[in-house]
Amino acid sequence: GSTYSKFSGKPEQFITIETDLYRAKISTKGGTIAWWELKKYNSWYGKPAQLITPRSREFSLGFYSNDGQKIDSRDLDFTILPAGESFTLSGNQSLTLTAKLQVANGSFIAKKMTFHGDTYSFDADVTFSNMESYLSQKRFDVGWNGGVQFQEHNSVDESNTAVAIASMNGTTHELDATDYINPGKLEQSGVVEFVSTRTKYFSAALIQKQPNPEAMVTLTGLRIGAEHGGMTEKYTMSYRLPYKGAEQTTGFTVYIGPQDYDILKSYGLGSTINFGWRWIVAPIGEYFMLPIFSFIHHFIGNYGIAILIFSALMKLLLYPLSISQVRSTQKMQLLAPEIAKIREKYKDDQVTQQQETMRLYSEYGINPAGGCLPMLLQMPILYALWSVLSNSIQLRQANFFGWIHDLSVPDVILDLGFRIPLFQIDKFSGLALLMGATLFIQQKMSVTDPRQKAMVYMMPVMFTLMFSSFPAGLNLYYFTFNLLGIVQQVYVSKFSKNKLTLEDLRNMPRKEGWLQKKMREAQELAAAQGKSIPGQPTSKPKDGIPTKPQKPINRKK
Repeated sequence: GSTYSKFSGKPEQFITIETDLYRAKISTKGGTIAWWELKKYNSWYGKPAQLITPRSREFSLGFYSNDGQKIDSRDLDFTILPAGESFTLSGNQSLTLTAKLQVANGSFIAKKMTFHGDTYSFDADVTFSNMESYLSQKRFDVGWNGGVQFQEHNSVDESNTAVAIASMNGTTHELDATDYINPGKLEQSGVVEFVSTRTKYFSAALIQKQPNPEAMVTLTGLRIGAEHGGMTEKYTMSYRLPYKGAEQTTGFTVYIGPQDYDILKSYGLGSTINFGWRWIVAPIGEYFMLPIFSFIHHFIGNYGIAILIFSALMKLLLYPLSISQVRSTQKMQLLAPEIAKIREKYKDDQVTQQQETMRLYSEYGINPAGGCLPMLLQMPILYALWSVLSNSIQLRQANFFGWIHDLSVPDVILDLGFRIPLFQIDKFSGLALLMGATLFIQQKMSVTDPRQKAMVYMMPVMFTLMFSSFPAGLNLYYFTFNLLGIVQQVYVSKFSKNKLTLEDLRNMPRKEGWLQKKMREAQELAAAQGKSIPGQPTSKPKDGIPTKPQKPINRKK
C-alpha cells in the first residue's frame, strides 16, 4: 500500500544486546530478532548455539493495509530508541528498547521490548494506536517464521523430536511435520496460553500475558531434505488478534533458550518437554525420575557417575519386582529336569505332555508366567526413564570418561561404512555392546527351556543393534542396571543361605494364580470334550490302551 511504501528502503541496522546468557541482535526492519546466540551452549561443531535461522527476522507483525495489501513489518523501517549500537546487561539489570513506526500524526505501531540480564526471555508490548484508517481488516498477526535452528550432528534424530505446540484452554496440541511436499497445518481459536516450537534441546515460545478469547493460532510445519540422508523441519507460528481501535496494547513474554525443565516450568512451558505417554509414563518421568536424577546430580558433579548411582537406586526401588522375577527363574530351573523327563516320556503325545507339565507346575506351586508380570510392570518405568535421559539437556555434551565424551549421543567405537539392512545401523556403540553382553549373560542364566535357546542369542544381538543408535547416557543406565541384575541373580542362586530345593517347593503354601487357573480350566475342558491334536493318541486311554482318532470314511457316490 502507498501508505507504507515510504517506510521501506533504508539499509538494515542492528542493535546488539549482551546479557549473562545470550547475545542478541535486534533489527530496524520491524524491530525483529535477527540473532540469538546462547553463551552456555554450543552447537555440535563447537560454535555458540545460534537459535535464529539464517536470514530470518523473528517476532514480526503482519496486517492488511487500507487498500487491502498484505503488509509484513519485516519490510518496514522502524526507529529504535534509545539510540546506540550495543548494550550490556548483567544480573537483575534490564533494558527497554522501543521500536516504532509513525504512520501518521497520532497513528503509530510500537513494540516495546524489555530485556533482562539473567533470563532467556524478554517482555514485549505490541501497541497499535489510532490505526483504524490504516488497517483494512481489524486484526493483526504476531509471527515466528523460521522455527529454531538445528544444533545437533544427527539432524534425523533432531527432526524426530522437533514439533510446534499450541496450548489452548489448558490442553497442548502438537504439530509434527512428516511430509516433504505438503506442509502440515494446525489452526485453533480460543484462549491461547502459548505457542512454541522446539528442536531436541532448544525452543522458542510466545506467551500472551492476558490470553484473549478471540485469538487464533496457526501453526505450519514442513520437512526439508538435507545432504547425506539428513533432514530438517521448519515451523512457523502465528497469533492472530483483533484490533478494536484507538490505542490497544497486547503483552507477550518471548522465550528463546534451552529445553531445560526447571526453567521452562517457571514460564508455564513444562508441557513442551516430551516425557512420553501423557497419562501413565509422563507423570513417572516428570514427577519422580527427573527430580531424583536432579537431586543426585546436585551432589555429584559428573553426570555419568550420577547415572550409575541413579541406576543402582532404581534397582533398589524395583527390588521387589526383580527378586520375584529371579525367584520365578530359580523355580523354573529346579523343575527343568522334571519337565525334560515329561517331554521325553510323552514326546509323541503333545496333549498329555502339556497336561503333565501343568500338573507339575500345580504340584510345585509355580506360575509359568511368573517372570513376565514383574517385567511388564517395569515397562512404564523403563520407558519413562528412556524419555527423561534421551531428552535431558543436562546430558548434552556432558563428558564421562575415556571414549564417552558426550552422554547425549551414541558412543561410537566402530564405523562399518555401510548400513545393516532392517536396523539401518552403520555404527556400533561401545556401551550398547556391553549392554548386549550383560543381556546375553542374563538370558543364559535364566532361560531353562531348550526350545528357547535361540532367544539367548537373538535377543542380545537385536538389542545391541537397536541400542547402538541410543544416547550413551541411556545405554550406560541399561548396562549398569543389567550388571546389577546379574549380581543379584548370582547371589540368589549361588550364595543365598535360603537356597531352594524341589522339596522346599513342594512344601511351600500354594495359591493358584489367575493364569494357572485359566490354563488348568482350559486343559480340563479339552480333556472333558475328548479333544486332541490331530494325528496324536487321545489323552484318555480306553482299557489302558490309547486310542487313535478314527479316519473319516470316504464314501464313493
